[in-house]
Amino acid sequence: MIGPMRITVFGASGTTGRELVAQALAAGHQVTAFVRSPAKLTVAAPALSRVQGDVTDATAVARAIAGSEAVVVALGAASPLKLDTAITDGMRHILAAMHDHGVRRLIYLSFIGVRESREEAGWFVKHIAVRLLANEVAGHEAREAMIKASATDFTIVRAPKLFTGARQGPLRHGEHMAATSPFAMLSRADLAAFLLGQLSDTTYIRHPVTVMP
Repeated sequence: MIGPMRITVFGASGTTGRELVAQALAAGHQVTAFVRSPAKLTVAAPALSRVQGDVTDATAVARAIAGSEAVVVALGAASPLKLDTAITDGMRHILAAMHDHGVRRLIYLSFIGVRESREEAGWFVKHIAVRLLANEVAGHEAREAMIKASATDFTIVRAPKLFTGARQGPLRHGEHMAATSPFAMLSRADLAAFLLGQLSDTTYIRHPVTVMP
């Protein structure tokens, strides 16, 4: 079992990112939170440091990653209806900075609607969500391709629609995991726990994994 680590969280001020930071601190990790708007991340702790910036700024990204042992990426598009090329550019900067600073472990939060897992995603995602969120799906697919081509010890975590609430209990996970409901939804608290668990779990290194309630 690997003990507490020094981790950098991208997207730390988002809804999922805030849950990630809170759980990481509770688990004893040293957390560097990369935030565009520091006011959105209200938690304070001795083990938490903030780096303010935009992921399109390679210098700021590198500053956030320097000294870390792992990187967790939970970046969300500004609008799910528009292709956010800034996040893809940012992913490129993250991978470059990880290479330059010798950081290998990467956890990337993706979406179950990407082409590889779409058939198992449930009726709503397969027939409705991927059309409504076509640009967001395309962004995740582009970033997944970049990550797979990198030398990182990555785990790509593909999640269904998320909701904010308490942990609901054990979730299902696997490289091929079919939805048991046409409208599969997962608690952000459960997802954050799974993402952080991957820091010390080698099962899905250099593989995608789908998580389901």
